[in-house]
Amino acid sequence: MGEASRVTGRFRGTFDVLHSLTYFAPETEAALTGAGLRPGRMTYFAGRAAPMGAVSPGVVAATFYNFNPDLVAKYIPRAWTLAAPEKIIEARFEAVDATLTRLLGKDTLVSEQVAEAAELAREATGGCQVDGRPLYAGHADLAWPAEPHLVLWHAITLLREHRGDGHIAALVLNGLDGLSALVSHTATGKGFLAAAAKASRGWSDEQWDGAAAKLRDKGFLDAEGGLTEAGNDLRERIEDATNAASTGPWEHLGEEKTKRLHELCGPLSRQAVEAGAFPANVFATGR
Repeated sequence: MGEASRVTGRFRGTFDVLHSLTYFAPETEAALTGAGLRPGRMTYFAGRAAPMGAVSPGVVAATFYNFNPDLVAKYIPRAWTLAAPEKIIEARFEAVDATLTRLLGKDTLVSEQVAEAAELAREATGGCQVDGRPLYAGHADLAWPAEPHLVLWHAITLLREHRGDGHIAALVLNGLDGLSALVSHTATGKGFLAAAAKASRGWSDEQWDGAAAKLRDKGFLDAEGGLTEAGNDLRERIEDATNAASTGPWEHLGEEKTKRLHELCGPLSRQAVEAGAFPANVFATGR
């Protein structure tokens, strides 16, 4: 296995932490409500979708994939009447700046380590493919920030959304809609509890049970809700396809630089986690 393949398989633990921590930061809620949004889920949906413009709830549900479209429609498009996407994007970067300053400290943010990581991560995005990746494409059209720590965050965001769009393509190819993908992922035991997944994604018990019944009929779940051998094979195919669709940036960056970026970002991610970036139940909520 080459370095590109190894990195795509461990993306969440090394790089994604530095992006996803913003969803749990009080600075994000403060900045986006300060821009005019209502607190709660609206800040998540609008904050992440804003780079695509004032899109419809259907577009947000399609690109986020495993959220109940009815839940999305409670906040989108109303969010765009409260704050323009451009204003939301500006507030989001302000929140990232404040969050990383709190978690990592100013000395770290102006360090050679962060500057080097930012340069390498930005270079890696040169290998991202825009075709068929709408959420990535919206973020890729944004202007690059000037400060190295914001460049690093934006680059990792691009890599994350690029990977996410590829993951959705793999789910579609393997016949899983958003809810079925969520139910089968929860059954792996890798990050989700069913109750938290239903609550955070807006699915009722009836909807969840209906999706689980269909997966059982197809032989992917057993009577207890666990994955069958066929179900495990399905999830492995999806992960393999996701990783295969995500190697472009790392092949573009090259093995030596990819390894170096991993070495630089690992300690930053650990520092952020140790500073309290995530609540204790973060992996149970699966946000």
